[in-house]
Amino acid sequence: MTEDVWMSLGVVVLLILISAFFSGSETGLTAASRARLTEMERRGSKRAGIVLKLTETPERLIGALLLGNSLANITASAVATVALVKAFGDTGAFIASAVMTVLILIFAEVMPKTYAIAYPDRFATLVAPLVRLVVAVLGPIVMMVEYIVKITLRLFGADVENVQSILSAHEELRGAIDLHHKEGEMVKKDRDMLGGILDLKDLEVHDVMIHRTKMITFDAGEPTVELVNEVLKSGKTRLPVWRDSPDNIIGVLHAKNLFKALQEHDGDASKIKLENILTDPWFVPDTRPLEDQLNAFLRRKSHFAIVVDEYGEVQGLITLEDIIEEIVGDIKDEFDAVSNGVRKQKDGSFMIDGSVALRDLNRALEWSLPDEEATTLAGLVIHEARMIPDAGQVFNFHGFRFEVLKKRKQQITVLKVARLDAPGAAPAQEG
Repeated sequence: MTEDVWMSLGVVVLLILISAFFSGSETGLTAASRARLTEMERRGSKRAGIVLKLTETPERLIGALLLGNSLANITASAVATVALVKAFGDTGAFIASAVMTVLILIFAEVMPKTYAIAYPDRFATLVAPLVRLVVAVLGPIVMMVEYIVKITLRLFGADVENVQSILSAHEELRGAIDLHHKEGEMVKKDRDMLGGILDLKDLEVHDVMIHRTKMITFDAGEPTVELVNEVLKSGKTRLPVWRDSPDNIIGVLHAKNLFKALQEHDGDASKIKLENILTDPWFVPDTRPLEDQLNAFLRRKSHFAIVVDEYGEVQGLITLEDIIEEIVGDIKDEFDAVSNGVRKQKDGSFMIDGSVALRDLNRALEWSLPDEEATTLAGLVIHEARMIPDAGQVFNFHGFRFEVLKKRKQQITVLKVARLDAPGAAPAQEG
């Protein structure tokens, strides 16, 4: 082969390297994490700032890189064909086609893209200054190409200028959290905590409140001596006090105020006037967004509120601890009663109290029972059955078998729940 042929082949090698640069840059810049780049920029990385600036206009960036990549590949193929035709005659064209296909595929496409996808942030920050120059030089041509593409797509009914993301930022964050957990990069506890923060926007006060049937309240008409004994037995620090009717909440008794009054009267509870140590009750609607209620707690520096419905009827109570538990999980202290609402059986099924919250159940057992129409497990069964079932009735829905074991008056107290795909799961039979 002559010296001209060798020079041409040297040019081909150079063009393949240029093509590899464009291919790797395209993959690295599009795969780089904007979150990590933003943090790198905050710490002073100028290259990370360049990458973020380039990715603000992805169409122009991709267009410039594809244009440069195409020019390099086509030119390399043309030069190789001319050189090999000179060396081998007409057979050189076929040789050039076969050799260039292999070289471009391996060294200009697969290899640089594999490296870029493995180290996207590192690769993106490395090539960012040079890519910025390429985008600036090829910018006018790319703008013209963009215009032609948009006009052509519009002729086929696709308006790419007004396309909005299907997922909101909230949903994208949740998807990223679930993905990292599935890939083993995040433990379940961290996934639940981050998910709990995101869920605050979707929850209302009634989703996490303590229902009125579980509230510990006191009648203001009781003797103060009995009231002290009941406060000590309850283990609670704040307790609603009512008069005439449980719906007529007249105040909230703080154990600290009660014990302070006892100390002032030398332990004589009969001398304490209850009205003097009560604080005014704070009533909040049951439909209030949980995030708003959290902010209200922080503004008022209060930890306790009474929940009412649209008719002003007391529905329950909510505390700051209830909201925090939605984020970090159950908070147990030495005064909390031991809760055992979920008991696993030897056959893989679960004995579950009907009052267990669906959100707690899903979080603890990795289930996905819907909680849009019901708050508790018993509520879900009633909603799906469209009736109040009797003990012994069995239902199948959402991939689970629900058997009503115990019922008190109109309240489902205990259910047996098993996955339908679990070994030995029996079919539903209404008893």
